[in-house]
Amino acid sequence: MDISVVIPLYNEEESLEELYVWIKRVMTENRFSYEIVFVDDGSTDSSWRVISKLREQDPNIRAIRFQHNYGKSPALFCAFQKVSGDVVITMDADLQDSPDEIPELYRMIRHEDYDLVSGWKKKRFDSILSKNLPSKLFNATARRVSGIKLHDFNCGLKAYKNEVVKNIEVYNDMHRYIPILAKNAGYTKIGEKIVRHQPRKYGKSKFGMNRFVNGYLDLMTLSFLNKFGKKPMHFFGLWGSLMFLIGLIAVVAVGVIKIYDMKHGNPYRLVTESPYFYIALTMMILGTLLFLGGFIGELISRNSPERNYYRITEEI
Repeated sequence: MDISVVIPLYNEEESLEELYVWIKRVMTENRFSYEIVFVDDGSTDSSWRVISKLREQDPNIRAIRFQHNYGKSPALFCAFQKVSGDVVITMDADLQDSPDEIPELYRMIRHEDYDLVSGWKKKRFDSILSKNLPSKLFNATARRVSGIKLHDFNCGLKAYKNEVVKNIEVYNDMHRYIPILAKNAGYTKIGEKIVRHQPRKYGKSKFGMNRFVNGYLDLMTLSFLNKFGKKPMHFFGLWGSLMFLIGLIAVVAVGVIKIYDMKHGNPYRLVTESPYFYIALTMMILGTLLFLGGFIGELISRNSPERNYYRITEEI
């Protein structure tokens, strides 16, 4: 099979049939063999009824229905386990992603040998203050942290080699960072294509401003896990030891200064009356806690069933 199109959705009953007809036209014109995998993320409208009706008309349609709204990442994860196309295309169900982009995305994966191609909605129809500006800041941070030169990490329109989606785990809200997950899994040939962004035709956006705050937190988590996930002591042990050492030196300094003043007849205070003593003591305590946190992290890591899991691509 040439292409699997994965469409996660939540309450998009108005757009589903129109989107299906559009995708089918593109596939037929380009003579692609294909499947469309709809993932109904606990919709409360008639989305599942529309999907069931379409499934009766076209055996190329597959569908997954969640009991309640889990989120986009779980929807993609479950769909990725089911797809069988050589190239996997993801797109949103709100008609803001154009299926006309599919042939070029497919060509870039198959003929230019990209592992992943991400869409870039260079010209957007969203509000500047509520979406455009926060999105630019978010993407700039993601580029800086990951080293991946993409302009739009969160674009729903992406293309992947089948092996990529089978070897990454999309969890929590990590769908924003699939390029980073792919890079961490060893798939480093990541490209970008400018795609057309269309105004929302039906309904309203399901995402609010909180996604940008959560996005930064997820980025920090992903960056930390990539660098220190299997070696937590390298982070906690280093900073813990450094803080303890600075605190210890400060305590000794406070004591030495008092002894010096005593011997030279200078006015002096008790060590416990100095605020620096308590600051130094706090640093020593925090350093100890960080070190112990790293040690516990190492114990957990060593007992993980995946502690010796490595992806082997070839063996002769």
